[in-house]
Amino acid sequence: MDPSAPKPRGRPRKTAAVRRAPGRPAAADSPDLRERLLDAAIACYARQGIAATSLRAIAAEAGVNPALLHYYFGDKEQLQQAVVGERLLPVFMSLRGSAAGEGDVFDLIGGFVAGMGRIVAAHPWLPSLWVREVLCEGGALRESVLFQQIAPALPKMMAARFAQAQAEGKINPDLDPRLLMVSLIGLTLFPAASAPIWRHLFDADDLDLDRQRRHALALLDRGLQP
Repeated sequence: MDPSAPKPRGRPRKTAAVRRAPGRPAAADSPDLRERLLDAAIACYARQGIAATSLRAIAAEAGVNPALLHYYFGDKEQLQQAVVGERLLPVFMSLRGSAAGEGDVFDLIGGFVAGMGRIVAAHPWLPSLWVREVLCEGGALRESVLFQQIAPALPKMMAARFAQAQAEGKINPDLDPRLLMVSLIGLTLFPAASAPIWRHLFDADDLDLDRQRRHALALLDRGLQP
């Protein structure tokens, strides 16, 4: 063979940089897919409950193959932990910021009610998920989320602030500071979770989040006065 003749050009080999890892689904290259899977999971959790939600149902909600859920999260338990850590807890930590100002107790309560309103508007899945998985007996998030992660950070802090204000004669002495925290939840999350019922019952589409907020603040303002 003539050494000066040009060498034949064959099909170029794939380099390691472009070769797909074994078992890696093709759709896994989508940059926002993991976030979409988390959104699909929390939508299913809020609609039908965590225990009743399968990985296949979440994949159908996201419009993907179930293999992608296994690729990103492993199993159902690991996916649930990711939803809690990346979706649920950041929501309540932002609420803590809204209620942790240095103002008086009325500012604290106003900040909590307003913050909860903003959160529900941004995350409409929260009220039904909270009722189903935290308040109801056997809820999947009661022990792990409420008792271990949320309670030490927010309700106890606010109850202590209420008790201090009461000791200083700034709020009604007949109130129980702990139950005042319960009342705040009852005046914010419960109306949001049951809003479709009351709108239908009263044939009133104006029972929106802003009206619920103003109603809660009016009740609390009158009830808190010494």
